[in-house]
Amino acid sequence: MALMDSPRCSATTPRLNAPARASSTHPNFRATPPMRTPRRGHGTNTRRGVYSAPVVPPRPVRDGMSDPEGSLPAMNLPRLRPRAVLPLLLVGLLTACATSRPALGPVDASGPEVWRSRGYGWLLTVTPEGLRLHHETAAGCSPDPASSSELKQLFGVQAPGPSEGVRDFFPAPGETRYRFDRIAALPEDCDRHTVWSAPKLFNVFQATFAEHYAYFPERGPEWLARLEAERPRVSPGMEGRALFTLFAEALRTLGDAHVALVADDASSDTLTYEERATGTFALLEQEARRTGRTPKAVQKEWLGAYRDGILQTVLRGQGHHVANQRVFWGFAAPGVGYLNVMTMGGFVAATDGDDATPEQELAALEPVLDEAMAAFAGATAVIVDVSNNRGGHDVVARAIAARFADRPRLAYSKWAKGAKDVPPQEFILTPTSRPAFHGPVHLVTSDITVSAGEVFTLAMRALPQVRHVGTRTRGSFSDVLVKPLPNGWTVHLSNEHYTDPKGEDFEARGAPPQQPLDVFPEADLSHGHARAMRALADSLEARGAK
Repeated sequence: MALMDSPRCSATTPRLNAPARASSTHPNFRATPPMRTPRRGHGTNTRRGVYSAPVVPPRPVRDGMSDPEGSLPAMNLPRLRPRAVLPLLLVGLLTACATSRPALGPVDASGPEVWRSRGYGWLLTVTPEGLRLHHETAAGCSPDPASSSELKQLFGVQAPGPSEGVRDFFPAPGETRYRFDRIAALPEDCDRHTVWSAPKLFNVFQATFAEHYAYFPERGPEWLARLEAERPRVSPGMEGRALFTLFAEALRTLGDAHVALVADDASSDTLTYEERATGTFALLEQEARRTGRTPKAVQKEWLGAYRDGILQTVLRGQGHHVANQRVFWGFAAPGVGYLNVMTMGGFVAATDGDDATPEQELAALEPVLDEAMAAFAGATAVIVDVSNNRGGHDVVARAIAARFADRPRLAYSKWAKGAKDVPPQEFILTPTSRPAFHGPVHLVTSDITVSAGEVFTLAMRALPQVRHVGTRTRGSFSDVLVKPLPNGWTVHLSNEHYTDPKGEDFEARGAPPQQPLDVFPEADLSHGHARAMRALADSLEARGAK
């Protein structure tokens, strides 16, 4: 997946949904709906009021991965540009976030360290006993239920900032940088008992998006104004189901694959949010309605045809289907290598409900890439197919792209909304010492390619020997910022900008190919992909022969 990226209003950062109940503890793991929700955090002793429930730990997430053999998620993306005209009430609510928050007096060097993030809306308390996290908006402050050990997976590496009282925290060296400013103490309201009535929850939901959502201009210029217009419907006695429905209906209008609303564990069977299907997924839903079957059944059948088409039509029965069935490789034609990666993670089967770490994922993937690249050594061209890639870990995306890099190159840059005076963080693609291929590469994408799959697309497009073919990617690059609401629900949103080496941001519109190729034609959804790859391979074989 792609990675994520101020002292004032803070938030949390995840990407698309993550694989089954896993990834809130994996920074930079993103996935697209319908991936699964991040693992729940431990319960807290903090007293809650109305709508009480355990809260999901905040943290950046990348595209989640759905089972290639199972149902597919519908995905949508965000955009930004014109500014919505907000009613005076909303303007007043957000005034506190419009300027930097005060440091709350002199810092006590002997007490706990309290740090306020630039962007993301986090307040991090560091003590000898461990870490605590709070979420702060202009509408209030509330604790995060994540344990200290879970928080160390996001903030475990520290480095001095550019000046005294400024510090950078990282999940791991080389990963997303989160910049914090030291403040005197935790604001008093952060651990105060609060009865979170429906109107107060509405304020937190509204402020969270106003302060952190990065793509209103592209996806919903008037979204905040429309949400404010719903305020009269929200009363102190409003039922949880009605409030959840109001939030869900508002979020669907953004059409963002990295936006989600997750109910607490106790309500997850009755309160659900589903993003509307678009593109190829919308065609599959139409097929389900036409044939009277469930969307899940149609998607499973379609994925089976996709898999069989690669193995039989593209690789002609001589291919490899490995890495927990997430990777296909082989020769599509004499001299034409073929590598298909369906997710940027999931290469290790989960055991006992625990997901593999990025390090474990790479340990499982690297030997597969070694074997494939060694086999491709004499190839005249290689097709790298991520047309059905659902995202995952950015570090995995970069590791695969490094197999095609001949020298260090800027892959992409990223920064977060509200991260004041924090320069964009650059991610450099560095050549690997392991087997690699530096010849001509044809990168294949589609509207399904999303999140970390799109970060991979940015990295590959930075290489001069790569030609991008297919259709536009999904357009959901930002990591998912995971924000627990004080009542136990959780919202996911896009708060980061990813730009290519030329400074272009493809969020909400997708990265366009240099060479159009209809990968999933409406007239032949089941077999069109295999036939398109077969035709591409044959054309490259003919070109190599000449």
